[in-house]
Amino acid sequence: MQPTFRPHRLKRARKIGYRARKATVGGRKVLANRRRKGRKRLTVV
Repeated sequence: MQPTFRPHRLKRARKIGYRARKATVGGRKVLANRRRKGRKRLTVV
């Protein structure tokens, strides 16, 4: 059996990175919510 989770930084960044979030309306809402909450890091990558 192969492992189900094989992390890759670039792939992750393209999916859930800052620029990916800014590209969609929903993503911008996520960033706005995290800013309002006062998160130190807006995106996990």
